Amino acid sequence: MLTAFENAKIYDCGKMKALDASFDEKILSLMTGAMGDGDRVFTFENVAVLPGFCDVHVHFREPGFSYKEDMATGSAAAARGGYTAVCTMPNLNPAPDSKEHLDIQRKAIAEKAKIAVYPYGTITKGELGREFSDMEAMAPYVIGFSDDGKGVQDIGMMKEAMERAKALGKIIAAHCEDNSLLHGGYIHDGAYAKAHGHRGICSESEWKPIERDLELAAKTGCAYHVCHISAKESVALIREAKKSGVNVTCETGPHYLVRDDSFLQEDGRFKMNPPLRSPEDREALVEGILDGTIDMIATDHAPHSAEEKSRGLEKSAMGVVGLETAFPILYTELVRPGILTLEKLTELLSVNPRKRFGITSDPGWCVWNLNTVETVDPSVFLSKGRSTPFAGDCVYGKNLMTIYGGTLVWQSK
Repeated sequence: MLTAFENAKIYDCGKMKALDASFDEKILSLMTGAMGDGDRVFTFENVAVLPGFCDVHVHFREPGFSYKEDMATGSAAAARGGYTAVCTMPNLNPAPDSKEHLDIQRKAIAEKAKIAVYPYGTITKGELGREFSDMEAMAPYVIGFSDDGKGVQDIGMMKEAMERAKALGKIIAAHCEDNSLLHGGYIHDGAYAKAHGHRGICSESEWKPIERDLELAAKTGCAYHVCHISAKESVALIREAKKSGVNVTCETGPHYLVRDDSFLQEDGRFKMNPPLRSPEDREALVEGILDGTIDMIATDHAPHSAEEKSRGLEKSAMGVVGLETAFPILYTELVRPGILTLEKLTELLSVNPRKRFGITSDPGWCVWNLNTVETVDPSVFLSKGRSTPFAGDCVYGKNLMTIYGGTLVWQSK
């Protein structure tokens, strides 16, 4: 077998460098070995070889909701999107609130996952916010603790959770949402909601809990991570907290960076939590990416059945899929126009999340043809989920292959 490179570049120590046979024999031998033996010739022309991506916020739905997604389909979708590591959120059934319950998910990971999968444990039992999970027993086996999808409403409970997590050397990854401020809303409380008679979710429901938690993190010294921020006030609060020395990081999603409520349609594929907010919020998120306030991009990949997403904005389930579209969307809408460099995007998708969450496994590689133009077609997704706000969009970037652990886990046809 022969592997040839023409005008290819590789991410190395923060920079894109020319790749040829003399660049790094170890890398080339790993790629060649992963692709297997045989009389095949692989020619890579005008491609970017990037470290495998890491998503610290995905939902693979197993156990409990495998009709939406399972470990095999979720990890296959991740590999297709260039991801070699993901962290799975714990809103499952049973929720991983004890070692016994966690082991159900760990068994599925061991038997079915095509890439590295790191589970979160819950903060409270059943994510009900009433009593703590067995954080101590789960700590050696989880990437961190979260009550994603609900959030910890009680300030005293969150303070104690941070103290426990710090003692265990684990991150608290917070879904920040004040339930008392939701008032039955399901999209952003902005121009579209007002024009079309929808109930809105105010930005305060997100930034108010962040404000609370940042004060607690400052007091406890806990490693605190804010999930899926969407509001300009959230960016400002985290920026100031970082300046004051709080041990905080945060993520946002691809859809929040390139879409806002002016893109909304009466379709469940535009419904997620938090919602797409105003153009001003989107601009603040991009600014937060550029100045380092926002540390990483996570998809919040949240598959649902077609029926659950067919009920319009008001009644569809919250959540969209994102693992198979993240890089092409971000490359097309942020890198090609010159807003971000490819190096910066790689840091946000691969380097920074691994560093923050202590993921030291070899990231492997993904090989992207950046000149290929494709239409986002949910019917070819490997995920069971098909709901995306990017359906029908023309994007640049096709993943030719993903290599993890010396194995070819994805190869395009």
